[in-house]
Amino acid sequence: MLKIVLEGHDNYYGIGDVVRLFYGPCREDKETRAVLCDFGPDMTLISAADASSVLPVNRQVKRDLYEKLAQITGMSFPWGSLTGIRPTVVAAEENFDHRALIEKYFVREDKARLACDTARLEKSIAEQAARKLNVYAGVPFCPGRCEYCSFIAQDVTKHLNRLHDYADAMITEMDTLAPFISEVPGTIYMGGGTPTVFDEGDMRRVLESMKEVFRAGEKTEFTVEAGRPDTITEGKLIAMRDNGVNRICINPQTMRDETLRRINRGHTAADVVKVYEQARRNGFDVINMDLIAGLKYETADDFLNSVKTVAELDLENITIHTLYKKRRAGMSRDDVLNADGRGDIDKAVQRAYEFLYGRGYVPYYMYRQKDTELGLENTGFCKPGTHNVYNVAMMSYDSNVLSVGAGAMSKRAFEDGRYERCPNVKDVSLYMNEARECAQKKISFFDLRRNAR
Repeated sequence: MLKIVLEGHDNYYGIGDVVRLFYGPCREDKETRAVLCDFGPDMTLISAADASSVLPVNRQVKRDLYEKLAQITGMSFPWGSLTGIRPTVVAAEENFDHRALIEKYFVREDKARLACDTARLEKSIAEQAARKLNVYAGVPFCPGRCEYCSFIAQDVTKHLNRLHDYADAMITEMDTLAPFISEVPGTIYMGGGTPTVFDEGDMRRVLESMKEVFRAGEKTEFTVEAGRPDTITEGKLIAMRDNGVNRICINPQTMRDETLRRINRGHTAADVVKVYEQARRNGFDVINMDLIAGLKYETADDFLNSVKTVAELDLENITIHTLYKKRRAGMSRDDVLNADGRGDIDKAVQRAYEFLYGRGYVPYYMYRQKDTELGLENTGFCKPGTHNVYNVAMMSYDSNVLSVGAGAMSKRAFEDGRYERCPNVKDVSLYMNEARECAQKKISFFDLRRNAR
């Protein structure tokens, strides 16, 4: 068993992140001030704070441990000792100097350059959105569970009767908020789940309420994460367009039919193209598609073929995700992290980025999640001038996000750099009974009575 004893610091979380990179799951033992890993070698190491280091203690101890474990194992990872979800924050702190990321944190050169490229644009977008109001509306329903996903609160195939009542609850929450919304939001984002699981009537009702309550106008960035093509109809596209939606996401995840079938997506690659063409005909000028690198049933080359296929559609935004292990997903940890026989996913992601750069796309936001192969990242690419402000604002410490819907998380940023969060109840049934109370909680949280209409 590997034992890492902490001396002069309490960064159990960060030390655990580094250990997981090399050896897998570990646990904290605060009685002995140690992090323990049953899958590591039988040895004890000391993780000590160094007062002479120019790095913050939490980063210094991670860097030192990473360097030691790399020597022991002969292994290295693309992001070096940076295990946090937002490497662009560190890139900005280093004044976008990729060499500093390499020297201080052992970040691989291509990732260091990517972080700096992304951070420049991300910082500019965040400054424009600072302390402005952003709105999120959550619809935690999907038409079925994809094998890699554990996010769904409700499987529509079992709860179709709840959708109409859920739409009523969302409208109740928004109507309760309406008299207190004095600021016109810069962005509105309807996500999920899959918001387009609503039938056409309920989809229109919810969108009409959102447009009226939040006064969406021509200058409002209004996005709907339409998601699965098998839930998108001409009528829903028209309802979106009529109510001010000017950006949509159509997310195939892969353009390989065999993979789509095996991960339970319920649509084909041809369906993706068909819905994309419908959206263009209905006036949508900014369309995003998500793809996942490292899916269980396909090779690295299959992923690259998907990237090239969606790029041929001349999309404004393409987002590259790396598969990660979700707690309740059907895919096992080995399915996600041990991709032997599927090709070099790391190299495929590099090649995908190079291809997108070559097509005129630029990276504008990035985040990382735990339990991805090699600790890889998720990166949003856009054609210049078509970035999605909400995607940056929701991660920024300086932007307010008012969220409605079951499980939706609101965020309030303060002038002194602090931020606080305010969650709605997660359970859909409770939410439908307490939508008005959820709104009242946010009225107090944001102190909205002071500036009521």
